[in-house]
Amino acid sequence: MGDGFRWVTIHHPDHPELEVTLMVPGPPLDDGMAEAVRRSLAAGRMGGFGLATDDCHGDYEKLSARGVEFPQPPADRPYGIEAVMRDNSGNWLVLVEQKPYTGSDFPHA
Repeated sequence: MGDGFRWVTIHHPDHPELEVTLMVPGPPLDDGMAEAVRRSLAAGRMGGFGLATDDCHGDYEKLSARGVEFPQPPADRPYGIEAVMRDNSGNWLVLVEQKPYTGSDFPHA
């Protein structure tokens, strides 16, 4: 995704359905948003949670109709379709419809 952006996803062998993704804030966030995320993480004021879906656009429509706030509607990414929502406490959650990908799907890698 350019600019050296990388991530690693890990899981326990007994629970492959539960994954933890580790990354340094960067693209696709712009510089200002990435810096805001870094400050919030450093201060211990930010956490995130990802949810897998088979239909990001459909879930976005259903949840939006129920009043869920989406700072980022579904967007195509090299790894799938991603939307960012907030819960009623201000925590952000990422909704991801993953697709198969390889390193060549990231033109700036």
